[in-house]
This record gives sequence, C-alpha cells and structure tokens, in this order.
Amino acid sequence: MKWFSCYSFYKLPLKRERGPRPLPMEKQENYIESTWAKVDETFETPLRPQTLDDFSGQESIRQRLEVLIGAAKQRGDPISHCLFYGPPGLGKTTLANIIAKSMGTKLTITSGPILEKAGDLAGILTNLQDGDILFIDEIHRLNRVIEEYLYPAMEDFMLDLMIDSGPNARSIQVKLNKFTLIGATTRAGLLTGPMRSRFPFSCRLDYYTPEILMKIIMRSSKILHLPLEETAAFEIAVRSRGTPRISNNLLRWVRDFAQMKKTKVVDKDTVVSALDMLAIDFKGLDEMDKKILEVLIDHYSGGPVGISTLAVAVGEEAETLAEVYEPYLILQGFLKRTPRGREATVHAYSHIGRPIPSKFNSGETLV
Repeated sequence: MKWFSCYSFYKLPLKRERGPRPLPMEKQENYIESTWAKVDETFETPLRPQTLDDFSGQESIRQRLEVLIGAAKQRGDPISHCLFYGPPGLGKTTLANIIAKSMGTKLTITSGPILEKAGDLAGILTNLQDGDILFIDEIHRLNRVIEEYLYPAMEDFMLDLMIDSGPNARSIQVKLNKFTLIGATTRAGLLTGPMRSRFPFSCRLDYYTPEILMKIIMRSSKILHLPLEETAAFEIAVRSRGTPRISNNLLRWVRDFAQMKKTKVVDKDTVVSALDMLAIDFKGLDEMDKKILEVLIDHYSGGPVGISTLAVAVGEEAETLAEVYEPYLILQGFLKRTPRGREATVHAYSHIGRPIPSKFNSGETLV
C-alpha cells in the first residue's frame, strides 16, 4: 500500500469554484462611471403637458398666463407670485411646471406640511437662484410661524432669522435672490388674509367639460401608444368627474383591460366593459357614491339626515363624506345640504332606480 506524506498531500491541487472573473481596473472604473451617468428610465410615460399650447381647458387662465409670462420675459424679471386654487386633479402642479419651463428656470417643489421649522424654509430659499420658482402644494396647511417668515421673503426678498436664544438672541437679515412663489391649495378659504393678499396673480381652476377631457384623453392615448376611437375617449370623459387626473387614471385602466383582452383598437364597448368592472357608471359615480344615495333613500326615506348618522350607516368617516364624496354629488344635483341635514333629490331617485315619492312637487323635472 502506498502512503502519502503530509507534504505530498499538501501539494495536491485543490478544486477551485468557478465564478465570474473580476473585470480589469480600467474597465471597472468605466463601468462605474457609466452607471452613475446613466439617465434613469421612467416606468410610466409622463402625461403632463409641457407648454401652454398643449394645456387644454381653462382658457381664461391660459390667456392670462400668456400675458404674465410674456411681459416678464420681455422685461427680464421673474414673474409675479401666483396662487392656484380649486379641486384636486385639475392641473395646478402642471401649470407650475409649465411656467418654470416657459421661463427657463428651475422649479423646486415642496408642500405645506413638510415645512415645520424656519430652518427648513431658510434652507430652500437660500438655495434659489434669480428667477427660480418655489412651488408649495397645500399651502393652506403651512405653519403660521413659517408663514410669517415668508412675508418679507415674498415682498422684499429678505429673510429675518433669529440666532441663539435668551439674552444672547439677535436677529440677522439674509438677502435672497429674486424668486417666484407659486402656491396651490384645494381650500382657499383656509388661507389667511395677509397670505392671500401677497399673491398678485390668483385664479381658480374649474372642472372640465367632457369635450375638453376627450381632447386630453386622445392626447394621452397617443403618448401611451394606445389606439383609441373618439367615441371611446368621450365615454371615458363623461365618467371622469370633470377631472383630467381621473381621466388619465381611467385611460391607464382601459389600456390594461384592452391588453389582457387582446383588443387592438379600443372602442366604446371595450371602455364600457372596462369601467363597469370598476363599478363606475355613466355619470361617474362609483360604488361609494351609489351606496350613499341608496342608504339615504332606502334607510332614511331620502332625508334629511345628519352627516354623522349617514357616515356611520355607510361605514365611512364624516369628514371623508363631506370633503370627498359630497361635492360631486351636490354638483351633479343628486344631493342637497340643508340646515336639517342631507337630502336626496329627485334625480337621485331616478338614477338608482327608486320610485319617486309624492313629496316632490310637479315643478321638479328629471334630467
């Protein structure tokens, strides 16, 4: 029998695990450099308009902005501070992006609840260059202390800061570059008078008509490379609650539905089938909207009933009902707010297929 010495065993070749060979150093540097320099690819094509010409609807606001932007560019000055208010999803953030792109300046975006301390605001304002735009969303939720710091910044482009505390406390002034503040809010009534008066340009965005929404949907469908008939686009428009954001969300759902059904060209029937799956009817009412009307009519004989009682009956918060669902139901004429509570209208009875009670006088007509 042949014996192996420890030395000879040590010299036996060991089996090495195979794996990827490391790249040479110069190639590693190129790889890292190219990875950092690579532009991130967007997962969803942006549907926001980039210019005022692409922005559909809100004709009077568009005309005023053309004058405001054109005059400021001719003078070489930043545009005046702007305030946009109205229901959510109507294009307030989009207009801020369009203004920044038209002026050729940088847009900094933040929101009211984020700015908690004066240092947060100071850090943003001191980094703004001449002509830059600061966009504050939900500006009505801004801290009142932060709001006081904004007043001299908006008027004199100066920021008053308190350094230290107690006997050593002192105030210093920081000079700021000339910037533009654009505020957006869904509840303009919660803005203080001094803040509202410091915006030379303010305008309200209203709901869009189905015809305008159809144009927006057709433009978005081209960006998404979705073949869409005009009748199908109009069907989406009438179920969009007058809001472009909802239109684009429904369009994405229709695209997914058509893709799974192997539909090459989306027609009206495809849209109806897709939106029926979401329980959105031809008036734009969803499941909760119809549940509110059904509970109000079936359980409380059409009202009047208090908002708290109605909220418990449908399993939702009273504040959510008042701020999310009621405005559209009132706008469409399905609901009334009275001193005694909420009441269903004759249109609500007709829409959900309930017999119209005799309490409605003959002067009320159906749509």
